[in-house]
Amino acid sequence: MTIGVVTGFKAEARIARGFKAARIATGAEPEAAARRLIADGVRGLLSFGIAGGLKPGLGPGTMIVATEVIDASARFETAAAWRAALLSRLPGAQAGPLLGSDRVVATAAEKALLYRASEALALDMESHAVARAAAAAGLPFAALRVIADSAAASLPAVARAALTDQGSIAVGRVLFGLLRRPSDLPALLRLGRDSRAALRALAAGGEALAAGDGGPDAGLDLGLL
Repeated sequence: MTIGVVTGFKAEARIARGFKAARIATGAEPEAAARRLIADGVRGLLSFGIAGGLKPGLGPGTMIVATEVIDASARFETAAAWRAALLSRLPGAQAGPLLGSDRVVATAAEKALLYRASEALALDMESHAVARAAAAAGLPFAALRVIADSAAASLPAVARAALTDQGSIAVGRVLFGLLRRPSDLPALLRLGRDSRAALRALAAGGEALAAGDGGPDAGLDLGLL
């Protein structure tokens, strides 16, 4: 049985290529990507990648296994057996809600407001779209996310402008933005350091899942990884 893995960035997709029996889709339209995977015959969906922290105290590299995904109009519970399997293989992971957003949430002040309203541990721009597509198709889904920018961190404007529709960073935009806003450099360097820590943690988690492929965990339909 094959699962579909939806990521937002190419770096996340490269990590996901280590999974067995998985098809991967990435880019700026995660719900459309999820629907394509469903049309290809996958039997479940996994949202996989980095996230922004919402709960104070969760630093870069903190791994989140979603218990539910919240968007503006609904709450989608993740598959219980998949949650249990992920948590058993990732002993340092935190379990809790994820919040979905269709736009970048850039400031610490806005993150604080969203945390008070939702009590979600983290936020990303793909999981809610994956959850909607899975619910519409009657398929199980799960979400594994790693915090890159903590709740206390604000994203510099130059980084927000550098994201492409293909889920990559436009280096030229970064350089041009720094010429216009050199004061963004310290925050950009911090973001780069934190993002690298998050991707290292995501890769370690991916290796742990791939190493357990075919293991004895009960109900591990995500053991296709």
